Amino acid sequence: MTLDPEQLGRSKSDLAEKIRALRLEAGLTGDRLSARCGISQSKISKIETGKVTPSPVDVERILRALDAPAEVIQEISSLARTANTEWQDKRASWRRGVEKRQVELSSLEADAAVLRYFLPAMVTGLLATPEYIRASLGHSPGDKSGIIGKKIERQAVLYDESKSFTFLMTEQAVKWAIVPPQAMAMQIDRLASLTHLPAVRLGVIPYGALLSRGPMNTFTVYDDRLATVETFTGRIVFRDPADISRHLEVFSMFEDLALFGDAARAQLAEWAAMYRR
Repeated sequence: MTLDPEQLGRSKSDLAEKIRALRLEAGLTGDRLSARCGISQSKISKIETGKVTPSPVDVERILRALDAPAEVIQEISSLARTANTEWQDKRASWRRGVEKRQVELSSLEADAAVLRYFLPAMVTGLLATPEYIRASLGHSPGDKSGIIGKKIERQAVLYDESKSFTFLMTEQAVKWAIVPPQAMAMQIDRLASLTHLPAVRLGVIPYGALLSRGPMNTFTVYDDRLATVETFTGRIVFRDPADISRHLEVFSMFEDLALFGDAARAQLAEWAAMYRR
């Protein structure tokens, strides 16, 4: 799927208009369509006015109820997939306030039970020391003290034993030096210590692991309902089950190569010792 931020915005209104036009063309009221597809009439109304973005599954049920032809199903299903994808521009996030982004992330973490993080480039804030966090915000505008505090507050979620966290980190992510050597050693020590938390499963993928596919993007999957992908200029939010399933497949592929438990701690100790030398 080609991601054009303007297209992502238009697709929601286009989807609403096309579903309404199809219903009218079929000569159905909202009540009758509701009875046919098993979606409440109020939700049908909100979908048609653009107040609610239907999931691809909802769209499929509506299209079947309307006996839509194959070419229309293909067109509108593609629109639904795009409508369930969101582009969040990094500059816009900065304008809204980076602390607000931390609140949003905290909410996502609170709502999810199973969280998976693929980290090919750097340590994420949930696992970072204060010094590492401060250095990682060097490119962010404005006062950073509040953001650092919010990031550290979010780390408390790792102690919630009702949740399950899996972090996959490449050797590059662990060793990417954004602080001086001794601080890097302390950061790696923190990673090793977090492997002892009941809710945390941390795996490392050393150089030399054989895999033809490269680790392209940082991404996070929340349960099986939402995936976020980080880029230099922003983040993409996927809600389409097909996109989420694909990210889970990629995650599983790298998970099979990772070292966990004692093996991961031994590797982390070696990398920390390298910085101490």
